[in-house]
Amino acid sequence: MNESASRHRHLCPRQVLGIRIGLAGLRALDFVDVRYQPRFHNPDKRLLTIVETDGCGADGLAVATGCIVGRRTLRVLDFGKVAATLVDTNTGKAVRVAPASGVRALAADHAPETGSQWQSYLLAYQTMPDNQLLRLQRVKLTRSLAEILSKPGLRVSCDLCGEEIMNEREIQHDGLTLCRSCAGDGYYQPL
Repeated sequence: MNESASRHRHLCPRQVLGIRIGLAGLRALDFVDVRYQPRFHNPDKRLLTIVETDGCGADGLAVATGCIVGRRTLRVLDFGKVAATLVDTNTGKAVRVAPASGVRALAADHAPETGSQWQSYLLAYQTMPDNQLLRLQRVKLTRSLAEILSKPGLRVSCDLCGEEIMNEREIQHDGLTLCRSCAGDGYYQPL
């Protein structure tokens, strides 16, 4: 938790949730016995983590799993949820981990003496048993791992804007190779 806290100059409840989600997912996939190895390392990129929000929770998750965006092992799909799916890329097994329903109310009961809700969440999320804090669910990805992971190093140029597209993210439309923006799926419009 110290490493996650150092990224934000403090420790917050969502960082703790991210760490706990990551550790529970690692255990569920039999990656590591976290009682003996508190920080997982992912040198072979065998673990893929798909996190459903950005921010503090994602940083806690990255610390716990060793997955990072720059190594293409951490994907952010912002659904606005403090949740993540951890995938064993060798076996295809996947587990989605999220806070249990009603966990905030339960946290307040778990640490009522703290004086503030924020402090109650921070303390409770560190000490609550996994079976009270988290919900684990085996899942099947709706896209193949080959499609998600792609092949690093592949590059093509967009026929409209000329920009390079990496890792098989291009779209074929009417015989043209397009980037997502030129295909109409962009998050910006040129002025």
